[in-house]
Amino acid sequence: MKLLREILYKVEINSVSGNTSLVVSKIEFDSRLINEGDLYVAVPGVNVDGHDFISQAIQNGAKCIICEKTPEQKIEEIVYVNVESSRKALAIISSNYFDNPSSKLNLIGVTGTNGKTTVATLLFDLYSSLGLKSGLISTVKISYDNKNLQASQTTPDSLSINKYLSQMVNANVRYCFMEVSSHGIDQFRTEGLFFKGGIFTNLTHDHLDYHESFENYRDTKKRFFDSLNSNSFALTNNDDRNGLIMLQNTLADKYTYSLNSISDFKSKILESSFDGMLLKINNSEFWSKLVGKFNAYNILSVYSVASILGIPKDELLKALSSLDAVAGRFQFYKKNKITAIVDYAHTPDALENILKSINEIKTSSNNLITVVGCGGNRDKSKRPIMGDIASDLSSKVIFTSDNPRFEDPDTIIEEMISGVKSSNSNKTISISNRKEAIKAACQFAQSNDIILVAGKGHESYQEVKGIKSDFDDFKILKELLNQKN
Repeated sequence: MKLLREILYKVEINSVSGNTSLVVSKIEFDSRLINEGDLYVAVPGVNVDGHDFISQAIQNGAKCIICEKTPEQKIEEIVYVNVESSRKALAIISSNYFDNPSSKLNLIGVTGTNGKTTVATLLFDLYSSLGLKSGLISTVKISYDNKNLQASQTTPDSLSINKYLSQMVNANVRYCFMEVSSHGIDQFRTEGLFFKGGIFTNLTHDHLDYHESFENYRDTKKRFFDSLNSNSFALTNNDDRNGLIMLQNTLADKYTYSLNSISDFKSKILESSFDGMLLKINNSEFWSKLVGKFNAYNILSVYSVASILGIPKDELLKALSSLDAVAGRFQFYKKNKITAIVDYAHTPDALENILKSINEIKTSSNNLITVVGCGGNRDKSKRPIMGDIASDLSSKVIFTSDNPRFEDPDTIIEEMISGVKSSNSNKTISISNRKEAIKAACQFAQSNDIILVAGKGHESYQEVKGIKSDFDDFKILKELLNQKN
C-alpha cells in the first residue's frame, strides 16, 4: 500500500479533486479486477475505452480514478486525478508503486523488427550460464529465479512490467533482458523505466497497419533511444541504414556493431554449416551452434552487450560457444537425412534472411521446401512480398494458413500468391490446412532435402475466428518426419 501523493510523483497532472493523502491498496486498469481501496486508471483503447467503466470501478471499491476525461457527476468521497495521458500515468505510477524496481537492477532493452526475442533470450541464457542471476521479459516467456511464466505480448503492460521487475529485485536478480516493441513504446508501456542499455537490431517492413508509415515506425523505435540517459549505453547495428539514426539524440554512451562496416564490435563468418558457424569477433575466433548470417548479427550484439557490461573476453567466448538456438528461431530437427527447420520469420526481411542463409549452406542438389503463411488481421501489404520471396528462394513453396484470426485463410493465401512471378508459379501449391501442408512437405522431401516451416515459430497454438487451438509446428513436423519411411 502507498499514499496516492507518493505514486503520483512525476505524473503530468491537469487537476486533482480530493485528498491525495489517500492510501492506495493496489493499481488496476481493468475495472473487473478492482477491490475495495484500489486505484483505477481509465485507459482509452482501440476497441474499448476504460473511461466507460469508471462507474463500475467505483462500484467495485475504487477510491481513486485517474483519467483523461473527468466525469461530470463526481462522487464526493472519490479522488479524481485528471492527466494528459492515462497510459503514460499508468506507467509512472506503476513504477512508483513498486519503488522503481528498474533502477535496482541492470535492465537492458532490445528493440528492432527482427532478432528481439533471440538477442534477449541469448543474453538471459548467457548470463545465467555465467552464474549471474538474470531475468527475461520476452515474447515467449517471463523468466527469473527458475520461474517461467507465459507471455501474452512482446512488451507487457506497464503495470505487469513493474510487478515482474519488483519480483526480480526481491529474488536478487542483477540483470534483466527485455524485448521492447514499437507498440510498447508508442503506448508508453516502458515510460518511467530506467534502462541500463538499449540495443537496436534492425528495421524492416512490419506493423505498418498500426504505425501507418515506415517513418512513424522508425521514429517510434528512436523514441526509446532518445529516452536513455547519460548513465546508459546505446548499441546499434551499423549495417542497418537506420542504425545511426537511433543514436542521433541519445545521451547514452554510443556503441556500434556490424559484419560489413567499421564498428566498435566487428564480426565475420569464417565457416558455416547446419551444425553451426565459425565466427571471428574482434580478432577472436570461436564456434557457435547457431546458424545463419542473421544469427551472426544476434551473437555479435550479445557479445557487444556483455563486453560493455564488463564480462571478460575469454569467459564470454567460452559461454557463447555453449549457447543453443532459441525455441522457434532456426530450430531444426534431422531425420532420415532430411533437415527440418522451424522459424518465426513472419516479415519479408526475416523470411528472406532465413531462406538466403539456408541457400548459402545447402548444396545445389538439395531441394528447399518452404511452408509459409501470413497472419490475419495484420499488415496486408507484406503478403505479396512474402509470396514473392518464398517462391524466388525455394525449390518448392506450400502456401498455407498461419493464424488467420478473423480473415478467410484462402483469401490470405491468394494475396500471397498475387506476388509470385509467373516464372515461379510452377513451384507453388496451396494447402490451407496447416497440418496437411506440413505433411505434404514431408512427403515431398527426399534424402538431403531441407524443409522450412516459417511464420509461427515458438507459438503453440493456431488462432481461428477468435479461438486458439493447440498447434505446435515443431512438434507436428517431428511427428510427421518420424512417420516417414
